Amino acid sequence: MTLDIMMPFYGRIDHLKLAVESVLHQSEPDWRLVVVDDVYPDLAAGRWVQAIADPRVTYVRNTENLRPSRNYRKCVGLADTEFVTIMGCDDVMLPGYVARVRELIAAHPEATVIQPGVEVIDGEGTVYQPLADRVKRWYAPRGSGVRTLTGETMARSLIRGNWTYFPSLCWRTDVLRRSPFRLDLDVVQDLAMLIEIAEDGGTLLVDDRIVFRYRRHAASVSAVTGPDGSKFAQERVLFREAAAAFRERGWKRAARSADLHLSSRLNAATELPHARTAAGRRSLARHVFGRSADGHSPTQAG
Repeated sequence: MTLDIMMPFYGRIDHLKLAVESVLHQSEPDWRLVVVDDVYPDLAAGRWVQAIADPRVTYVRNTENLRPSRNYRKCVGLADTEFVTIMGCDDVMLPGYVARVRELIAAHPEATVIQPGVEVIDGEGTVYQPLADRVKRWYAPRGSGVRTLTGETMARSLIRGNWTYFPSLCWRTDVLRRSPFRLDLDVVQDLAMLIEIAEDGGTLLVDDRIVFRYRRHAASVSAVTGPDGSKFAQERVLFREAAAAFRERGWKRAARSADLHLSSRLNAATELPHARTAAGRRSLARHVFGRSADGHSPTQAG
């Protein structure tokens, strides 16, 4: 089973080279890589990819800047195989990523999406664990080895705190085609997709074996959209919609977690000191202290 690896590109060329080289160094050779350039101004990146003498590597340059969600949709449309990974152009696959994912798919054919083991690196490639990732680890499902999550358990686990790493996820391609990434949530579209998969009866497979390095740095989308509050505005939309949908299904605990979204409030609180504008401060304060959809303030969590 060939694994399609789609790599949307808009960013540092040195990071792109490391990302592409990490795919080339996979121990399992049955993969296909497509770099989808979202009209990055410097053409050197495209020339470098096109010079790679490996028929498994393809370079595509968009005719217009699509931005994240539309480019993700394009990537899904370019995929030819049953499973696809939409890898960040600044992340790194350890040599066993493809082999491990294929092994998990073979052992768990029911899986809709797979979260392999991940470690975090900074802008220079040093492994570290900042506060955001310590929190992610705390919210991640307990246990060891391979675990599966479905239904309300999956939805509540993710809505309490999104502990997954989007660029490392391996998805069923047909699921992403049936329900494309939302264009109105271009920062939290991955969480929206995972929640929809939970509602549709899909399965999230979680593995501990570390085969991927996620790069967290100051120029990432989440880092840029945090201090101005725009990321949290999108999260409020998602939490409000999720709470209503969960109630309709009778998922009371998941609905309550979506209403309160405590980890998201705390995350916004950490961004308050970094807000550069009055509008950003107001947006963040609204997210931290505002009432939930069911009328409760964050201090009424009990």
